Amino acid sequence: MHDFKSSLVDKSIEAFILGLEIYNKPTIRYRIEGFSFFIINAWELMLKAELLNRNESIYYKEDSTRTLSVSNVVKKIYTDKNTRIRLNLEKIIELRNISTHYITEDYELKYAPLFQACVLNFVNEIKRFHDRDIEKYISQNFLIITTIYEPLTNEQIKLKYPSEIAEKFIRQANEVDVLSNEYNSDKFSINIKQKLYITKKKDEADFTVSIKKDSENEVAIVKELKDPSDTHKYNFNTVITAVTQRLKKKQIKIGYQKGFNSHVLKLVICFYDVKQNEEFAYEHIIGNQNYFTYSQKFIDFIVSEIEKAPNKFVESLKKSK
Repeated sequence: MHDFKSSLVDKSIEAFILGLEIYNKPTIRYRIEGFSFFIINAWELMLKAELLNRNESIYYKEDSTRTLSVSNVVKKIYTDKNTRIRLNLEKIIELRNISTHYITEDYELKYAPLFQACVLNFVNEIKRFHDRDIEKYISQNFLIITTIYEPLTNEQIKLKYPSEIAEKFIRQANEVDVLSNEYNSDKFSINIKQKLYITKKKDEADFTVSIKKDSENEVAIVKELKDPSDTHKYNFNTVITAVTQRLKKKQIKIGYQKGFNSHVLKLVICFYDVKQNEEFAYEHIIGNQNYFTYSQKFIDFIVSEIEKAPNKFVESLKKSK
């Protein structure tokens, strides 16, 4: 049994390194798909070895010839569905599953923060579960993933792909943006950003610039139409996640045993006639299908209304029906 567990861990490390090599090789365009496949395979093997450490079976009860799916294994190891490591893995598993049907390279920068968190989570967990130091197999600097593609705007995505695929891209990417912001955890996503600030204190500056009054290059502030794919990023489920996270941070509990769930959100949407308010909701129509997405302003509105009377909030919505 020891040799079998050790073999699983060895293969897990190989899959992990292979995923990094694929992602960081600039000549490969199948980077996201390849990386998501191998990184999930690495986690599956590593976590199955941990199940064996715990004397648990890695096979289905009804079919002893089939090993558990990676999703089942993740749930067995990380039993709390809100564990950030689990949430990260589930999102990348979802990406791996859609990569078979959708080209995803254009949204690489959207997923890179999830990938970086996943890589560092793996390094920490394989050390915790199996006492393996990844730096003995690969140099630390290779654990930082690199991106090479310039992100396309939502408008460019819509022009490049058929409407159904474009909408799929945008919805997936918006969900990643929303969850990264709400979870605010480096175990879910790690953003690598470079921000520039202008300061008059030269000794605090990393480099200097000059401004010429007589420059021929004029700058003007312009107003433009806002894309609802940018302004209304939240879908029904991420509205629930966002509100739940906000209430948790504020230590507010609503007077409803199941918390802020889909039932409560439906009551809110109905009571406030949200779908008729373009500041809160936007209807996307693709062929014969339609769906709604929601704005940050809607999230803020819900939380502010709950804050007024947390214990009576749900009851007041019910009485209005």
